Amino acid sequence: MTAHTPTDRLLRTNPGATEAVVDEFRERALPLAEQLTGKGFRDQWEALAGLGVLQVGSSEQTPEKADAPGPVTRSLAMVEGIGLAGVDPGVVYALASQVFGMQYPLRAVLPPDAWRSLAPLQDGRVLLCHALTERKGGSDPLSMDTRARRDGDGYVLDGAKTFITAAPVADLALVFARTEEKRSPFALSAFLFPVDAPGVARADAFAKTALPGVPMGELAFTGVRLSADRRIGAEGSGLAVLSSTTTWERALLLGYALGPMRRTLARLTEWAAGREHFGRRMGASHQVAARLSDMALALYRSRVLLYGMAARLDAGTPTRRLSAEAALTKISVSEDYVRLTGHATALSGVRAFIADSELPADLHSPMAALTYAGPNDLLRVGVAREFGLPVEN
Repeated sequence: MTAHTPTDRLLRTNPGATEAVVDEFRERALPLAEQLTGKGFRDQWEALAGLGVLQVGSSEQTPEKADAPGPVTRSLAMVEGIGLAGVDPGVVYALASQVFGMQYPLRAVLPPDAWRSLAPLQDGRVLLCHALTERKGGSDPLSMDTRARRDGDGYVLDGAKTFITAAPVADLALVFARTEEKRSPFALSAFLFPVDAPGVARADAFAKTALPGVPMGELAFTGVRLSADRRIGAEGSGLAVLSSTTTWERALLLGYALGPMRRTLARLTEWAAGREHFGRRMGASHQVAARLSDMALALYRSRVLLYGMAARLDAGTPTRRLSAEAALTKISVSEDYVRLTGHATALSGVRAFIADSELPADLHSPMAALTYAGPNDLLRVGVAREFGLPVEN
């Protein structure tokens, strides 16, 4: 196992067993990170799934060792380790999205037989996408136009979804649709079905500036016939399902950023410590030291928040009690990701904008984190409502 740098030791925030999982998956992913460079998304997905990162355990399971991390904490540590190995951040983002935004919440609401039927998700043979957002908006799900109308014992689905991570290559889609016309908490239902079902059309992948390693696209539904067993839960429970997937996603999706953040801090620290600047080493400057310390603070704070949320979910805390904390975690970590990247860019100078330099900066992907899983401005409104303020969107 690779020796830790002083920076790594300083930033340890979790008990040894959890850090050991991060180390293990970093080491296991290191050879893959190089081998997979330039490979297609599905090739990378299946190779990384072979490490076990998509395997989600049950919170009822007793860890083999007393100090072993719970299943959610372990999943987060695996995602961090793979990102720390230098795997494409877009692919790591997609892994985190499926694990935390879909697999864990689906396991909680599906009957045991239905969950077992989704076993191929956990070995990477099947890829799932989350289809919620529509062209006219995504932050107000009750305004959606996609409809599933009753037809005999099943439904007929019509509409379209957009900005869907992995839609161009996904096998299954978790789709939210209106099953009642009026605007009410029971107007929506959730459906899980194959993307190759008759009546489903995929658009070409978008050309993206952020997280280009994972494709994003649209799905259109024209007279898609769905049997009733494709519905998740009772009719009208879609908003409750969505609330669960959203809370999970906001709580832990940004775990994908921990690896890139740690790599950036380590790279800048090493560079500043050795570079000669104005007749002295660059790291001797108080201003440089302050920026690096602020980067370390942003990373430390992000790890504490994310692993804290994982621990609460491992403890069985219902997601309905975590909505505000999940939103605050997403706001804080995404803004710290941007802040850390900004400091790195200031320290790197022009090298940040030279693709083959030793210090290239990806500015688009951290900025995108302010938007996905809910724009931070709207999340702040939701948090304010939790405090009892009569604030409107």
